[in-house]
Amino acid sequence: MIELNDIYRNYGDFELEVSFRVADDELVTLLGPSGSGKTTTLRIIAGFERAERGTLTIDGRDISALPARRRDIGFVFQDYTLFPHLDVAENIAYGLRVFGIPRAERRHRVEELLELIGLTGFGPRAVHTLSGGEQQRVAVARALARRPRALLLDEPFSSVDSERREELLEYLVRLQRNFSIPTVFVTHSRTDALAISDRIVIMKEGRVDDDGSPRRLYESPASVYTARALGPAIFLDAAGTRLVRPEQVELLGGCGGGRITAGGPGGGTETSSSGTPREIPVDAAVGGTIARSIFRGAWYEHRVETEYGTIAVIDATACTEGERVRLRIPSEDVVNIPEQ
Repeated sequence: MIELNDIYRNYGDFELEVSFRVADDELVTLLGPSGSGKTTTLRIIAGFERAERGTLTIDGRDISALPARRRDIGFVFQDYTLFPHLDVAENIAYGLRVFGIPRAERRHRVEELLELIGLTGFGPRAVHTLSGGEQQRVAVARALARRPRALLLDEPFSSVDSERREELLEYLVRLQRNFSIPTVFVTHSRTDALAISDRIVIMKEGRVDDDGSPRRLYESPASVYTARALGPAIFLDAAGTRLVRPEQVELLGGCGGGRITAGGPGGGTETSSSGTPREIPVDAAVGGTIARSIFRGAWYEHRVETEYGTIAVIDATACTEGERVRLRIPSEDVVNIPEQ
């Protein structure tokens, strides 16, 4: 288990103060915008930076004062940092050779990891012949070769296209489950965080804003900030104390009738709804006009102009821009957020 207790670091114009834990079999994602403290937290766990106070333990052992080389932590950087003069197998086995692991054991671990990352037979290949996604898989395998006590990943797939990134995320989850290793994954993509995390830690200005399972954070966020971080939200009042998600809004008549229930595409779109100057009524029909209809593959996202502002709706049926529709927000889907 990784445990951060009141970890504090002052950078003058930025202060970091965080506490959270990661169980042995957990994959925990740090999610937040640039400058929220995600990478700094990761670097403190790795030992690349030192906290000014607080304790950091792994498996109950305080490692706060240990240098990075003695923490036995695997780290995967955003860039691949593979050795160009070594082949794939030699890259994966590099740490094993440095630490004196016998050749036969090195060979066994490399073959095991190549199979797990879907690159069986790629051992003799030069790393420059691999695609970006394949190189990043090799980087993850190298980080796991020594069977470290924890695995840290700093936005490792951000430069990979969306299709390859989904594939890489699946490999990451497979490896994490296979090794049952506490893993901290840093990303600014809520889609990735929702897809793979056992828990998500929402970071805001060097603090933990919320911490919980993806479903809990999405369905019952503790703050407006967390609600927005996990996906598009429609706030029903100016205070931001009540919200629904676009997939929970019903289209009545017009082009509607193919509603997608919560748990479908929720949080997967990268769009938002505008704030509203007036409180949106619940359990009542609201008239509006389709201002924009965006095809998302398995569903449509409609931007509906109403007297309460623009309301985003996710629905399975196509609509025509300019078409008049009626909306309804079911009271059972409304989430109350504690006042900040």
